[in-house]
Amino acid sequence: MLLEGKKALVMGLANNKSIAYGIASSLKAHGARLAFNYVGDAIKKRVIPLSEELGGEFTFQCDVSKDDEIAAAVDLIKEKWGSFDILIHSIAYANKSDLNGRFIDTSRDGFKLAMEISAFSLPALCHAFEPIMNENGSVITMTYYGSTKTFPGYNVMGVAKAALECSVRYLAHDLGVKGIRVNAISAGPVKTLAASAVSSLRDLFSRVEAHAPLHRNVTTTEIGDTAVYLASDLSRSVTGAVIFTDSGFNQVGVSK
Repeated sequence: MLLEGKKALVMGLANNKSIAYGIASSLKAHGARLAFNYVGDAIKKRVIPLSEELGGEFTFQCDVSKDDEIAAAVDLIKEKWGSFDILIHSIAYANKSDLNGRFIDTSRDGFKLAMEISAFSLPALCHAFEPIMNENGSVITMTYYGSTKTFPGYNVMGVAKAALECSVRYLAHDLGVKGIRVNAISAGPVKTLAASAVSSLRDLFSRVEAHAPLHRNVTTTEIGDTAVYLASDLSRSVTGAVIFTDSGFNQVGVSK
């Protein structure tokens, strides 16, 4: 198995429809050991049964907007594992009101919130976890094509994903000295809880089926398999990259 004995933190699991669930399932299938974070009691009630289902070794509270909770997570991971190999960052959030109407109407506080949770959380976690991350490890985050193209209703999240992708490149530079690779997966639309807040994605599924080269939408399992590649030694020379897993939709200009 490609990830036998590797220890993976999966951050952002929400339910069994989420991309993080598909990634965790694929990592587990290839031998990885898993641990999951949650934010608050409501999410904890959902994450613990999923962790048990996936064979997770422990769960931990970690709100990425709180430095003390990140620090506490580091201490717990050191206690449980000592060190780890793989960080899955599947975290994003914006106020629903800022995903409606025009981007120009985004509130100052809403912009700050989207950037902090969806973009800054990645360098914040990398900074905190660097001392306990093994050499030749892998950091994988989730992005979307709305970082480079406009999609109605994606608004401030697209701007945050653009910042996230730029962060991937700078983090790859910083962590490359230790052999730690940092990459992003740009997934095609998936019917997740987060996606339900973006109005344009509801019509995008049929557009992908009609116009993408593979003429089908992607599954969370396929996204998970891309994560396995990026987490394994098969991608040992790949870092600072955005890997599209979207049936080729990003390459389509004008279709018939």
